[in-house]
Amino acid sequence: MDHKLMQSFVAVAEELHFGRAAIRLHISQPPLTKQIQQLEQAIGVRLLDRTKRKVELTAAGRVFLDEARAVLHQTGQAVELARKADRGETGHLSVGFIDAAIYSVVPAIVQRFVEAYPEVELSLTDLRIPSQIKLVAEGQLDIGFVHPPIVHNALQVESILIEPLIVALPETHRLASEAEVALADLAPEALIQFPRGINPSLYDEIVGLCRSSGFSPRIVREATPKQTIIGLVSVGLGVSLLPACLQNLRRSGVVYRPIRGRNLAIDTSIIYRREQPSPVLKAFLDVVRSTTSTNGHGR
Repeated sequence: MDHKLMQSFVAVAEELHFGRAAIRLHISQPPLTKQIQQLEQAIGVRLLDRTKRKVELTAAGRVFLDEARAVLHQTGQAVELARKADRGETGHLSVGFIDAAIYSVVPAIVQRFVEAYPEVELSLTDLRIPSQIKLVAEGQLDIGFVHPPIVHNALQVESILIEPLIVALPETHRLASEAEVALADLAPEALIQFPRGINPSLYDEIVGLCRSSGFSPRIVREATPKQTIIGLVSVGLGVSLLPACLQNLRRSGVVYRPIRGRNLAIDTSIIYRREQPSPVLKAFLDVVRSTTSTNGHGR
């Protein structure tokens, strides 16, 4: 059934006047009369009784009017949903992130995205880097927040935040009163760090930084996630070297201090498949870039 004919019929049925209906449809009256005749011929029933003085709906016309309105409404909804999907305004997006990212860029990005695209179903999962790489490459995860290096032919890697290393200390620690802490001053300290298997590259860089400062780090405990590390620091079980964003994790009994002198540049990046991103992923990438640019993050 031609939707244009139904639209013309609905206009006439609601106006009960061909002249007013023609004005409403932005056409002249003769073509409108012809369209109604075509519609009646197509379905084989008279929909309108018309005389020189008035236009009335037949019984069949009243039934057809209700159904025509429903069909046109459904068609309009389908068109709008398709357009929204093309603009990335509807659909589903799955996001993975490392635990540190929840204290840096992820909250602001998610807030902006949800405000801009409230109809998108957004799922967020705390995942280790190897799991994110695997799931993004396989198409089971749309985008991940990770620490590089990431080497995978199927993945695009985009840096969004560079931050230094800091030291988390018990508030009663001898170095807690210092404005900055020299790495060499941590030589005798018990360190609490994340397991090497979570991020071998960053783990090895931290160990290498300590050795370049003249000592081998005494890592007495390994823990994950980083909230647990901070909890152990708060009760005096050691100190920890962590990305600067962990300062946003406020915990009684813990102070954070910058490191004086040579330090690491810790990179947080997003990973996604190299193939053409879906509209909803493209919308999310735009929000990621605008948010990190506005906040002064990135390179």
